[in-house]
Amino acid sequence: MDTPAAANRHDGTRFVLMHTSHPGNVGAAARAMKVMGFADLVLVQPRFADVLSQEETVAFASGAADILARARVVDTLAQALQGISFAAATAMTPRDFGPPTFAPRDRLPALAAEVRAGSQRVAFVFGSERYGLSNEAVWACHACLSIPTHPDYGSLNLAQALQLLAYDWRQALGGYAVTARTAEPALATLDELDGALAHWRQALLAIGFLDPAVPRKLMPRLQQLLNRAQISRDELHILRGVARAVLAAAPAPVAEPVPPATDPT
Repeated sequence: MDTPAAANRHDGTRFVLMHTSHPGNVGAAARAMKVMGFADLVLVQPRFADVLSQEETVAFASGAADILARARVVDTLAQALQGISFAAATAMTPRDFGPPTFAPRDRLPALAAEVRAGSQRVAFVFGSERYGLSNEAVWACHACLSIPTHPDYGSLNLAQALQLLAYDWRQALGGYAVTARTAEPALATLDELDGALAHWRQALLAIGFLDPAVPRKLMPRLQQLLNRAQISRDELHILRGVARAVLAAAPAPVAEPVPPATDPT
């Protein structure tokens, strides 16, 4: 999996939104792009000429205002695809004629390999919220991508569809590593576990749970439990704290029976 710096070497992908009508969708699309490391957004004849600066757009972008600031508005799909060598339409409805249709994960890995080799620059083309892409727009593309959905209901919001496709495309390009939010805990050592077991033995004797005359493998079973759990040192300290509290509350220490002396004769 690529590091963020390595993955961003391949972030020349363009996202084209055609005839968008809702400013919130434009902002949410910009946010979806940014979290996946993409920055090139082009709008073709949006409903509002000033959509990139509208308050609702900026609000839905939620920190991706830089994507909006660099975005462009053009009049035609041909203008939006200038400099692009491979255009992928996005559509839910099958077409009787046009480029082949693929699920994103069936087509994107091979396309990503071409991008890494430097032979392709890719654009993903999305239609309007109400009507999707026209046949003419689909015909202008090299492939059509359709996100697999439940057969009875496949209606995705524009920004949701873009987010899904941007994620699959980023993964195909190499993805980002997951950053651990917390450090791995230090595990208790065997000698520390032995000390805790001895402490618990005292506590269990004190409350009468462990009968030293008939131990019934209680302590070995507890030892196996702790070994399987692979507990951390912090967790071990909690268990020892419980044992201390039990001993403090116990009525009196319980003496283990002394084995009878053997007759030397």
